[in-house]
Amino acid sequence: MAKKKHKVLIVDDERSIRRTLCDILEFENFQVEEAENGMEGLAKAKGGKYDLVIMDIKMPQMDGLEALERLQSLQPDLPVIMISGHGTIETAVEAVKKGAFDYISKPPDLNRLLITVRNALDKSNLITETKVLKKKVAGDKSSEMIGQSAAMEQIRQTISRVAPSDARVLIIGPNGSGKELVARQIHLQSKRKEGPIIEVNCAAIPSELIESELFGHEKGSFTSAHKQRIGKFEQAHGGTLFLDEIGDMSLSAQAKVLRALQESKITRVGGDKEIKVDVRVIAATNKDLRKEIAEGRFREDLYHRLAVIIIPVPSLNERKDDIPLLVEHFLKLLPPEMGVPAKKIEPEAVKLLQEINWTGNIRELRNVVERLLILSAESITAEDVKTFVLPSTAQSSPTLASLFAGCNSWEEAQIKLKEAWENWKKA
Repeated sequence: MAKKKHKVLIVDDERSIRRTLCDILEFENFQVEEAENGMEGLAKAKGGKYDLVIMDIKMPQMDGLEALERLQSLQPDLPVIMISGHGTIETAVEAVKKGAFDYISKPPDLNRLLITVRNALDKSNLITETKVLKKKVAGDKSSEMIGQSAAMEQIRQTISRVAPSDARVLIIGPNGSGKELVARQIHLQSKRKEGPIIEVNCAAIPSELIESELFGHEKGSFTSAHKQRIGKFEQAHGGTLFLDEIGDMSLSAQAKVLRALQESKITRVGGDKEIKVDVRVIAATNKDLRKEIAEGRFREDLYHRLAVIIIPVPSLNERKDDIPLLVEHFLKLLPPEMGVPAKKIEPEAVKLLQEINWTGNIRELRNVVERLLILSAESITAEDVKTFVLPSTAQSSPTLASLFAGCNSWEEAQIKLKEAWENWKKA
């Protein structure tokens, strides 16, 4: 495989300098582009992917130091080497303070230039690799299944038994309950873990596009098909395809998914070539598919293909004993993502969180912990929960049945309703 060429942008108002630098770097197998001033350099940096910028300091319209500052705000990890024929020690120090990787005087020494360029690219590669590693680690943490309730232990046992096989799995449960985490754990514990896991939210894709999304399309197969597209089934070859909210998939797409499951083959939209795919399919839904089948919105044959193993995921209200563990997990996970200080939570605050009716399940709890991290002071108190959480939860809105309990007349009911209205306005 040919080694990737690093892409360098040279920004200098002197054409002779640009040509000299281009000749040197192209001889060293770099891909080089030019800009004759700071404004043009910024425009090119916005529109292109560069590995390095070499920029003059003294230029018309916008000098190099101003362009450097703007470039840093756009792409803080892009290394910039500043060059100048009128530089001083103070200029060099200022350039480095503003984020330049290094400073070189004109005319540049060839060896010094090439060593600096390679060092800058090495640093850039290290930053990229570190970010990828951090993202992977963060992803692994966010994919953990937190909880010690009986329901969670049952799910873990089921996953450990099912994951090593290629059996299809249907995960059922309300929105925000963590169905996607179950799918990821099945993949991570399977023999396909080195392959990709491709996630598709069937509810988020318009029905007219779902087939193209899943199976791909050929160029010219419809008006906006300007080039060939590889679908999710092909992308997941050798790995796992997670079809989230499959109950929202159109009947026509269901028929094609059924065929793909039966034959392990797909055909792109607008194509006639059959493509073999080796994919394990895991599906999830918040709907009652039996009811959907009875009402003609879901294919019964597809249901039986998917539901070899059924894993029910409980709502958060059914596993409130896990709330303390979940809260602690989010308190560790979220601060680095959000760029806020880590905080502790008082036991009384946790107890209040356990009393809430969590209609949005774990997703709602995560949002609430994020809100508390931002709005609370040094630690999260019970008062913080009362102030920033309870007014917006269902707990603060009593049902009509509880509101009118004990009323013996319409007049008493009117008084209670008025009191509830006034309390709601104050909250």
